[in-house]
This record gives sequence, C-alpha cells and structure tokens, in this order.
Amino acid sequence: MEGKINNIKRLVGFFILLAFVLSGAATLSMSRGKAQEETALDRRVKKFLDSRRHTWYDMNVPESDGRILYDLVLKHGYKRALEIGTSTGHSAIWIAWALSKTGGRLVTIEIDEGRYRQAVANFKEAGLDHLIEARLGDAHEIVPALTGPFDFVFCDADKEWYRNYLEAVLPKLEAGGCFAAHNVGQGRSSRWLQPGIREFLDYAFSHPGLETVLEPGSRSGISLSFKKKS
Repeated sequence: MEGKINNIKRLVGFFILLAFVLSGAATLSMSRGKAQEETALDRRVKKFLDSRRHTWYDMNVPESDGRILYDLVLKHGYKRALEIGTSTGHSAIWIAWALSKTGGRLVTIEIDEGRYRQAVANFKEAGLDHLIEARLGDAHEIVPALTGPFDFVFCDADKEWYRNYLEAVLPKLEAGGCFAAHNVGQGRSSRWLQPGIREFLDYAFSHPGLETVLEPGSRSGISLSFKKKS
C-alpha cells in the first residue's frame, strides 16, 4: 500500500514538473515573439529616420535633441506624453519610439494644416501612427482643455506662450513628470533669447513645485522642469 502511495506521489510530482516546464516554455515563446515584434518596429523606425536624415527642416528638432527626448522617456518610464508643436513630426517620432517600449501614447498638436498632414504621413511610414494622436488646431485653446494626466510634455511651439503652456499643463502633470521646453538657449544668462523665453525660464526656475535644469547635451537648449513629489 505504501508503495502505491509513493508511486502516486511521484506521478503527481511528475505532472506538476511537466506543467511548470510547459508554462515556462510558453512564456519564453511569448517573450521571443514580443522581442521580435519590437525589433521589427525598431528596424522600421531606424530605416525611416535614416532615409530622412538631414532633411528635417521647417522648425523640427535636430537629431541630437530627438535622441535626448527618446532617452528621457525611457529613463523615467513615461507613458502619457503631450507635445505642443508637431511641425512635420521629427520629435514626435523619437518620443513615440520610446513610448513603444514603455507602453505609452503621445498626443501632439499642430496648428498648420500642411505640416500636420505631412506629420501624419510620416507617423504612418515610420510605423508609429498607432501610438500617436495627432490633433490639428490652436494649442492656445486645445492645451487648457485637455484633461490629462500627463507625465511628459515637450513644448516646441510659439515661444511667447511657453509660460502659459506650462501654467496650463502643470495641474495635469503627474508628480515626477517633466515639462521639457525647446530652444531656450543656454538659460537666463544667455545674451540673446527669443521673446518669451526669459519670462518662461524665470517662472520655471522660481516655481516652488518644480525642479528645473538645463539639458547639457542640447546645443539648441532644452530646459527640463520636473514636478516635485509632495
């Protein structure tokens, strides 16, 4: 009798071990499939960016700044992104590419219909259109009406309105989230700044709820304002 019990125990143990092995194999298979999917998307985005290198005029960010945005999203694991000022989509592609790895999405706003339509076409060609909600319209009206929340905002629109954009977005920005602003030069000490930038920087650096720094790797000047955790 005892021998039969031991045989049953061994049989049960065998089936438990078999189920564990099969489960692990299935998980590994799914992981490999996901990795292949991500690799395919990476190749598609890289191919698109390589084909357009040195052609991003019309108020787009340079490649070096695109990489900064990409790294920033990945480093902090941001998932709910907003871009104010799409142009034809260079910065949005870098942001959305990073969001494809964090499981996020991007809302981007452009006022010019021609640039908007070109950006939408670029998103589709890069294979990132499913991660981007492109809106055509006036950011002065759209941004205050957005419900959020957001954990990453990239502002590259009319410089005179930078402070207004930050004030409108700040209540919807999650703690630890970042408001990145483009074309701020080397900060308040710069001899020449576009109208509105100095006012924006003074506000960002003095706001008690923000920790603002300048991204050292950007020649165009990118300020990073992180919302403090209470």
